[in-house]
Amino acid sequence: MINFKVSDSDKVIKNYFLFLFSIIPLTFIIGSAASVLNIILIDLSFIIYIISKKNFSFLKSKTIFYLLAFYIYLIFNSFISIEFNQGFLRNFGFIRFIILFVAFNYFFIDKIFFHKVLKFWLIVISIVLIDVFIESFLGANILGYSGKKSGYGVRIVSFFKDEPIVGSFLSGFFLILIGYLLNRLKNKNLFVAYILIVLFLFAILLTGERSSTIKAFLGLGLFLFLIKSISLKFKLILTSSIIALMLITITNSWFLKIRFSHIAYTFIKKDTIYFDLYSSGLHVFKNNKVFGVGNKNYRVETCDEQKREIKEYLCNTHPHQIYMELLAEHGIFGTIAIIYILFKLVFSKIISVFKTTNYLKLGTFTYMLFLFTPLLPSGSFFNNFLLTLFIINLSIFYASDKETNIFNQKK
Repeated sequence: MINFKVSDSDKVIKNYFLFLFSIIPLTFIIGSAASVLNIILIDLSFIIYIISKKNFSFLKSKTIFYLLAFYIYLIFNSFISIEFNQGFLRNFGFIRFIILFVAFNYFFIDKIFFHKVLKFWLIVISIVLIDVFIESFLGANILGYSGKKSGYGVRIVSFFKDEPIVGSFLSGFFLILIGYLLNRLKNKNLFVAYILIVLFLFAILLTGERSSTIKAFLGLGLFLFLIKSISLKFKLILTSSIIALMLITITNSWFLKIRFSHIAYTFIKKDTIYFDLYSSGLHVFKNNKVFGVGNKNYRVETCDEQKREIKEYLCNTHPHQIYMELLAEHGIFGTIAIIYILFKLVFSKIISVFKTTNYLKLGTFTYMLFLFTPLLPSGSFFNNFLLTLFIINLSIFYASDKETNIFNQKK
């Protein structure tokens, strides 16, 4: 165990880390560069701090072994890529997420530190939540940003201004905060948590981000089903009420009606750019079966003027579906390696998660599970935005439980 009751100077250092961890959601809003910079500051500061403490017990953890194996594979992937310069920064830079994971585990053993960070996150995310409703009703958010001004029509951008990703952002923190609240409330004043659940889900729905909405709804359904402290009758009432309200909201909004009715049309007629992208991803895989084209090299392969005769190729940054992306950029070898590591890190623990009463851990697991939903469109998994959200959930999944925290393991 780690003793945090030390000198005044160490308290200053801990407050410094408390600040950096607390502003993580804010850095997403400011932009990708701010998010990366904050993580680098945490990493470099933590390396210096952990060396000064001479605490390297985490290196014995099997979890770190699998994360390092992931990193070694990504470095290998850089050298077999069709264009090394495209993906090497992304691959070599993955080390920052491993260090961030270790830092989460180290500091979240301290319950006071942990609670302060999550409380601040709750405040920040709640402001974003309210802002989504404001933009939905008034046509612009509290800073005057709107989808119309950014070229996205009536889609909601909130504080992200130039990108319609606020739904994905809320989804990444949604079940973390709900799980945290349920743990804290302990069957008292649960009405607050239920209200927040409904507000979160409706905010994500109003953004018009279809994939995020479906994953959030499915994730919430599984999450509620596995909560032991809520009766089955109430779960059915709450779920039925949410479904009814969502359907009413969709049918009374021409924007949402078009967005979500298009899903049915897509899967029935298979007439959409997403199916073309999926098909393109599969053809890139067929032409590069073993190792793929390399991380971030899908765009190089499909946009190459010399390969325009391949009519199945669709020039884009990525195939917009996680499994298609893995197959196209990592081939059979890399896809199996990545899925195996993710299974060992997360999905091998499914039985213990289903039995847990740690709802924060359950929430993070549910998010990671539905991130890999088949068929539904998605951002690039190795994109900084999505990968950072995944690592945050993975880190809290381990750090919030004394049985899995890498600084609390006997081996």
